[in-house]
Amino acid sequence: MATIDINCDLGEGFPDDARLMPFISSANIACGAHAGDIQLMQSTVELALLHGVGIGAHPGYEDRKNFGRIEQTLSTAALYDLITAQVYRLKKITEASGGSLQHVKPHGALYNQSARSSEIAAVIAAAVRDVDNRLYLYGLSGSCSITAAQEVGLPTREEVFADRRYDDTGQLLSRIHPEALIKNQEAACRQVMQMITEKSVTSLSGKVIPIVAETICIHGDAEGAAQLADYLYHHLTNHAIQLLKK
Repeated sequence: MATIDINCDLGEGFPDDARLMPFISSANIACGAHAGDIQLMQSTVELALLHGVGIGAHPGYEDRKNFGRIEQTLSTAALYDLITAQVYRLKKITEASGGSLQHVKPHGALYNQSARSSEIAAVIAAAVRDVDNRLYLYGLSGSCSITAAQEVGLPTREEVFADRRYDDTGQLLSRIHPEALIKNQEAACRQVMQMITEKSVTSLSGKVIPIVAETICIHGDAEGAAQLADYLYHHLTNHAIQLLKK
């Protein structure tokens, strides 16, 4: 039976974290910058451990007003420090709870910038490596993030999205586009099955783009996220695809 990792952005203050956990295998936990705080990080880590879900750091820009979704320009040193501080923060909490950190996935604008920019991707990869070179780096399939991580010896998981549409370059369609989000469960499942079984995704304009689907993201802040996770989990199970549980 085939397996797939399903990851979800959690610990961001939205209500469905507990409902999502049974249907995912990796949790990207906000580290107190774009969202979250120490108490929420602690409770989310404990919830992940209870469900046998891999724990990952989800570092973003210090910009709660915009939920870390506005691009910034930082110096190399400032970006390095931004990443390492957040990853160390969650690593400490996870280990104190008896767990171990599995991966790092940048959040929001930082994620999108690292997918396009080899310079930003290289700084993030170096920061993650210097915290722990065994950590997986989750990045957009085929992007600069994956290349930079592999160049410094980090293990990687190439990421695709259940609830987002793609443009013709293989990047995520900007959230300002009215059709950026996939809100229909059946449509999301069709996209996921295409990505897993055909190793491709169809852009909004109809272009078929090759991708590698090693981990599938569901956004925990999206309306209906728990229902989508439940639906997708059972759809995959019915097609002999299991979650990659620890």
